[in-house]
Amino acid sequence: MNFRKFLIAQSILIAASSVVFPFYLLLIKNVGDSYSQFGWAYGLFTLTAALTYPIIGRLGDRYGDKKMLLIYTLGTAAVMLLIPLLYEVWQVYMIQIIMGILGAIQKNTEKAFLARNNDNETAGERIGKYHLQISLWSGLGIILTGYLIDFLTIASLFYLISFVYIIASFVIIKRERI
Repeated sequence: MNFRKFLIAQSILIAASSVVFPFYLLLIKNVGDSYSQFGWAYGLFTLTAALTYPIIGRLGDRYGDKKMLLIYTLGTAAVMLLIPLLYEVWQVYMIQIIMGILGAIQKNTEKAFLARNNDNETAGERIGKYHLQISLWSGLGIILTGYLIDFLTIASLFYLISFVYIIASFVIIKRERI
């Protein structure tokens, strides 16, 4: 996978996750009946990611960044379809564990790809431009969601974002021109 394709896919993925994250937090709080349950849900996400980083790093080295990003995009697309169906706290906890693993795949793969695909003299500049682009898409996604949510239900937002993750997987799969 070349840098341009990676940048496009990551821009889509980061924008999509930025769009649903605030609404996902509201959904988690609405399913539970206390802030401690919210704390547990978010803590499970973070702890699961932390514990799986070393394993994911080895898997990424073994299977490659492209396959790892595909696991992330398709896995997250599937999870987005399930989120509107959650109505019990234990279901939120299970989704948080899965999202922790998927989040670790995305973050670890992003860093590994950037480390593998930079020339040492311009690495900082290239990474800076990378973060500029994905941050711009993230911000635009959040702003557009503010308008979209007036016309959509929260559930339809998750379904739409699932579709966006599928689009990102096609960007990753698409063969590079020779």
